[in-house]
Amino acid sequence: MTTQRMPALFLGHGSPMNVLEDNIYTRAWHALGESLPRPKAILAVSAHWFTRGTAVTAMEKPRTIHDFGGFPQALFDKRYPAPGSPALAKRVQELLSPVNVMADTSEWGFDHGTWGVLIKMYPDADIPVIQLSIDGTQPPEYHYELGKKLAVLRDEGVMIVASGNVVHNLRMVKWDGNGEPYPWAIAFEKYVKDNLSWKGEAKDHPLVKFMEHEGGALSNPSPDHYLPLLYVLGAWDGAEPITQPTDGIVMGSLSMLSVQVG
Repeated sequence: MTTQRMPALFLGHGSPMNVLEDNIYTRAWHALGESLPRPKAILAVSAHWFTRGTAVTAMEKPRTIHDFGGFPQALFDKRYPAPGSPALAKRVQELLSPVNVMADTSEWGFDHGTWGVLIKMYPDADIPVIQLSIDGTQPPEYHYELGKKLAVLRDEGVMIVASGNVVHNLRMVKWDGNGEPYPWAIAFEKYVKDNLSWKGEAKDHPLVKFMEHEGGALSNPSPDHYLPLLYVLGAWDGAEPITQPTDGIVMGSLSMLSVQVG
């Protein structure tokens, strides 16, 4: 019996308020959960677990982390009680060797980059989920290469769900209701979309070298929300279709682009 190859997803998660809201983005995430083959487990890579070194959640019952402030109490009341998977965490450690991946049995859990999208995709929280941290000390090419190593999980029934925003500049967000995107944000999002299916050496990939784009620094004052995309691109086999379940820039400087591989 063969296991159906799972897709890999990068979801532009935007504001935590999407957990409470019903909009084109949350409906798209829900539709993915309804239409995609059901995974045995999920490996999540979230912009919000940005660490020195690499870690993976390895507890049986990960906690729901409310890593934000100033939002309605209803958002803090939300929980995502999906089980963890110590066995999958160990498998990830093996695949990423010789990288030393710390097994986290107590500290982290699911931050809102993970549970904020999964609560829409799989609201029953009945699929085991583990989360992999992003080593902020490493260059973009490193994260792309980790995605290549993790790609085999897709043939083992594991869906890779990465979460961030390819344009994420909170300092320039337009809070006044004028959400007209900045020209540099439009240009950088287009650059990402134009290069999703680029083929060649990792070191030469335009999306690995994203900071060389003239809008790269403004779009990503910190790389934490961009780097999850590279795990998904690394997991691409070079032949599968790459689609964009959502796109568009909100509040001037937040891209809601999502990317589906497979």
